Amino acid sequence: MIQEQQSAFYKFRYITYFVVRSLFIAILCLVIGVFFLFSLYFGDLFINVKSGNYKSPLFSGYVIVSPSMVPTIKINDAIFVKREGDDKYSIGDIISFFSTEYDSNGMVITHRIIDKKNQMNNKSKYVTKGDNNSIADRENVYTDNIYGKVIFILPKLGYIQHFLAKPINFILCIVVPALLIIIIDFARVGIIFGRHNESN
Repeated sequence: MIQEQQSAFYKFRYITYFVVRSLFIAILCLVIGVFFLFSLYFGDLFINVKSGNYKSPLFSGYVIVSPSMVPTIKINDAIFVKREGDDKYSIGDIISFFSTEYDSNGMVITHRIIDKKNQMNNKSKYVTKGDNNSIADRENVYTDNIYGKVIFILPKLGYIQHFLAKPINFILCIVVPALLIIIIDFARVGIIFGRHNESN
């Protein structure tokens, strides 16, 4: 009976070790990636501030809350945008920009460029439209109001953000794995203690 318990425990421990190790590697890769992006972000910010060029950040991230870009981008999808230098935005690009329309003034909008009108000094004005909208946006978007072009989309990541935004959920994500590790350690100590008693 004890031998069966030990065998079951070792299987459980092996599976748990494999899962925890995989999770640790994934978290480590994520941390390295985030560190790399932050280095680029703050390096670009430092260079721009030092030279007196107050541009939007090199990278930005947003969670979509409107269906205007369905089916390309859905509600609660997360998007990452990259600022393009020298007005290198083209028709067909999806961009995030500072809205000047009266009903969305000051909001960050993510729509597709459907027309571009070049102006002087690497500046342009763009006509934008949501893929799910029947008409184009009323106001043109100027280069200085663009935060960047969408470079990739993470579907439904907004749900995780909403979940972790609640303090209790964030705490649970830390406490539950910690308790699991403690329980495994106690079980291992119990097995070792049981072996010691058998040998005596």
